Amino acid sequence: MVQHNVYLDDTYLTELDTEIVASDGLTWAAVRDNIFHPQGGGQPADRAWLGDQEVHPVKDHAGGLVVVEGAFAVGRPVRARVDRDLRLLHAALHTAGHLVEAAGRAQGWTMAAGNHFPGQARVEFDFVETAGARSLQEFVDRAIADDLKVAAELSDDGHRIVRLGDLHAAPCGGTHVGSLGDLASVRVTAVKARKGRTRVSYTATHAPSGTA
Repeated sequence: MVQHNVYLDDTYLTELDTEIVASDGLTWAAVRDNIFHPQGGGQPADRAWLGDQEVHPVKDHAGGLVVVEGAFAVGRPVRARVDRDLRLLHAALHTAGHLVEAAGRAQGWTMAAGNHFPGQARVEFDFVETAGARSLQEFVDRAIADDLKVAAELSDDGHRIVRLGDLHAAPCGGTHVGSLGDLASVRVTAVKARKGRTRVSYTATHAPSGTA
């Protein structure tokens, strides 16, 4: 069966009508047009509903589908919905993570890991002499002021690449804002050496209007 992961195409589509295309009839099901982002790539899962039932999306790596728990029959029409405010927060934090990575790259740093969870957001770089947060913050502020477009494209080998204008590009399967001007704020809160790496912690929020 074919599942279209709509969340990869449109961060801001948070409700739609679809149908169940796969299910064991008891414990799990998958929808045809999927707006649910499962946890992965340092980003938490959406808070999601099918009809009135809250569900938790996960990636079934064996089958390649995003599935939810519950007894849903194949062919059943359903209304899929995600928590819009939480979706926009996750998108802001994930995009900001790419922007912080770009700021580090501009100083010659190499990214080692990232976490885009609310309250835990950070980008870790291979160990460097720890710089102050000011230069990173100035880089971030300039990019947001330039309101660079955020777009995704498929590479020749089929990988999804997310670009922040001409500033930064990286493979990514997460949700993102439409342009950097949709970020209400990105703040570098700490730059610390930890366990052989430099950890840059940050916060981010989505603008109230944005690309809604």
